[in-house]
Amino acid sequence: MLALRLTRAARPAVQLRRLLVAAASAGTGFLLLSCLGYALDRPEAAGGGALRLAWCAVPLAATVYLALAVARTDPGTRPRPGLSAVGLGPARLMAISALTTALSCTVGSLLALLFFLHLRGDLRGLPFDGAAADFLAAGRPLPVPAALTLLALAPAAASATVALVFRPTDPRPAPRSALRLGGFGAHGRAAAKDTFGSYGRFGTGTRTRTAGTGPDAAEAHSEGGRATGAAQTPREHSRTSALVGADGTVSAPEATLPAPGAAADAEPTGQDTGPDAAEAAPSAVTVPAPVGKVPADLPWGIALLAAGLTVHAYAGRSGPAPSLTTLPGEAVTVLLGWLLTTVGFVLAAPGLTHLCGLLLQCARPGALRLLAGRVLMSEAGRIGRPLGVVCAVASAGYAMTLYSGSAPSFGPLTALGALLVAGCTVATLLTAAVEARQCRADTIAALLRLGAPATMLRGAAALRVAALLALFGPLTAMIAALAALPAAR
Repeated sequence: MLALRLTRAARPAVQLRRLLVAAASAGTGFLLLSCLGYALDRPEAAGGGALRLAWCAVPLAATVYLALAVARTDPGTRPRPGLSAVGLGPARLMAISALTTALSCTVGSLLALLFFLHLRGDLRGLPFDGAAADFLAAGRPLPVPAALTLLALAPAAASATVALVFRPTDPRPAPRSALRLGGFGAHGRAAAKDTFGSYGRFGTGTRTRTAGTGPDAAEAHSEGGRATGAAQTPREHSRTSALVGADGTVSAPEATLPAPGAAADAEPTGQDTGPDAAEAAPSAVTVPAPVGKVPADLPWGIALLAAGLTVHAYAGRSGPAPSLTTLPGEAVTVLLGWLLTTVGFVLAAPGLTHLCGLLLQCARPGALRLLAGRVLMSEAGRIGRPLGVVCAVASAGYAMTLYSGSAPSFGPLTALGALLVAGCTVATLLTAAVEARQCRADTIAALLRLGAPATMLRGAAALRVAALLALFGPLTAMIAALAALPAAR
């Protein structure tokens, strides 16, 4: 019920993305039902029906990919502070996302069933003068269990994928045990650390000692600054305790480092500490977060692209381009080549996007190029992979047009499958761009508050798009030409 309410109360943009998922599910369901109709109409051609059903795995994967991208940008299932107190923890939000995705895909599957029955003439007679009766088995009874099983593939696969990706994980980092040097002959680890709050309880960490020389001052320094002087304020004590633990181990937060020159002041010298000993506590300096993690899959992507092109060259020796409805040995080799090429595109695209952001910032960049390049570098992982999938699909489509005289003939179902895959990949890329903009909402608001004009932000977005097109457009055309070159000879 909560998933239905969230679906009904969503904004128009969210509803549009869910309608795209429903449309993709409807197209996939119709292709699956068409394979069933082909098998019913030609029971002797079992191999051809199985091959057509196997080809439906490509639009099914594209539909699941789009459903996952839409689920990521759904604001109704985004974790917020305080939701766990009302019973909406990570597991409940994951279940709501999976149910919402299943609901959208189920609506699309039902629409596919209605359209399939309409074309078969089971509702009001044969439309289009019976033109679709050849591949839909209009004169044969439809097996209901088989049809329902095929229609349930898209909702089940999409919801299971969303539940697997959004499964709750433990946000706490793994505990790191600190080692300390024991006394002479000591073995094993140190004793357990003090609990939270025990250091400052009952005046343990704020007691004062008389400053001076001798064993007392040396003991005060060796114990990690628990008694550094007679005039240590609570704020200075908290700064010191953030770097020196209660048990004598030195630990610093992940995002803080001691200020330069403070380490020399904090060294125990055995001299008179005096009232200025409290000022010797090292201050914390915030380290800025990195712009974006450099993707490490670029060499693997380039290697897989080269392997895919090599497989295409090997397949081109045996003859012309294979047909899509038969599966000889050449077709298996071509499919393997395109699989390697697609994986190579997906792995190499984040690194190429990061490199594109670096190139935008070369040669004394201004504010516009600097902003566009930094955004590309920080969003390389989020934008790069959907962009790689789009480039792989565009490369495959362009390569099919380069086959000279041996290109297979495309029927209505093949055209529907190609349109479905292309539309799902482009919609996934646009949805990933929407997700990236949602993640940068605070940065955009801060820039607007600082007085940055909105035209500069739009110009930076246009510059990013132009840079990506300038890099990935020729690369896609080159890969398609190299893949189709052996078969075109």
